[in-house]
Amino acid sequence: MRHTVTFACALLLLSACGGSSNKSVDDQGVNIAYTDSGKGDTTLLFVHGWDLNKGYWSNQEAYFDKAYRVVAIDLPGFGESGTNRTDWGTDDYARDIDSVISQLNLQHVVLVGHSMSGDIVLDAALHARDRVIAVVGVDNFKSIPPETPEAKADDARTFVVMKQGYKKAVEQFFLGDLFYHTPDSIQRRILLDAVNADSAIAIKSLESQHYDETPALQSWGKPIYLINSDYRPTDTAAFTKANIPYQITYIKDVGHFPMVEKPADFNAALEGYLAKLH
Repeated sequence: MRHTVTFACALLLLSACGGSSNKSVDDQGVNIAYTDSGKGDTTLLFVHGWDLNKGYWSNQEAYFDKAYRVVAIDLPGFGESGTNRTDWGTDDYARDIDSVISQLNLQHVVLVGHSMSGDIVLDAALHARDRVIAVVGVDNFKSIPPETPEAKADDARTFVVMKQGYKKAVEQFFLGDLFYHTPDSIQRRILLDAVNADSAIAIKSLESQHYDETPALQSWGKPIYLINSDYRPTDTAAFTKANIPYQITYIKDVGHFPMVEKPADFNAALEGYLAKLH
C-alpha cells in the first residue's frame, strides 16, 4: 500500500504562502505536509530535491495557481513531513507521491521533480499512469547510463565523509558543486536548510537512491521534459541512443536551483511545456 503546514511568509518564503492552503495527509502513520491551491482541472505537483522543502516552489505556486491546481509536498524526512519510518529509497518516495495523488483525487497531473526527485517522480508516474500526463525534471537526468563501479566507489567515499562530519561535508558539497552565479541570499537559505536537516535521514536518502533511469524512461514512453541549468552539460546523446523522447530547456547562468535563482525564466520554460499538453 502506497504511503501517501506552516511558516509565515516573513520567514524568507521558507514555506509556501499566497493562495495555497497548508495541510497534511497521514498515511500509515507517516505525515506528509503539503500546500494545495485547491482548484483547476490540471494539477501541477511539485517535489523538492535533497535537503530542501516545499517552500522552494513558492514562486511557481504564486505564478501558476490562477490556471492550475498547484500542490507542493514535503517529502517525508524533510520540511514538516514525518520522520517515523526507516526506508528512504526512490520507490518509498514514489509511493508517497502516488498516495498523495490518490488521497487528494488529483487528475491530469504534471509531476515536477527537482534534483534527486527526478527519479522519484518518474517512478511515481509509472505507478499512476492513469492520472499522470507529464513528467518534468529540474536539473536532473543529465547522464542516464548505468552507474559505473568508479562512480559507486566515489559515492561511498562521500557517504563516509558525510557520516564523519555532516554539516561541513554538506557545505563543501553545495559550495563546490551546486552553486554557480547563485545569489548569496539564496546560497545562505539553501545552506541553512541543508545543514539543519536530519543528517541520518539525509544521508540514508542519498544512499538509497538507486534507480535504473534508462529502462524507466523507456517504459514511460512519453517525452521527458527537462528544465536544466547550463552550468553542467546534459548528455542528450544518451537519450537519442536509447530512443527516449525528450525536450530540454536550459536556464542560463544559474546553479542547481533554477526555480529560485531565475524564477521568471523557469516559469516561462514550464509554461511552454504545459502549452504542449493541451
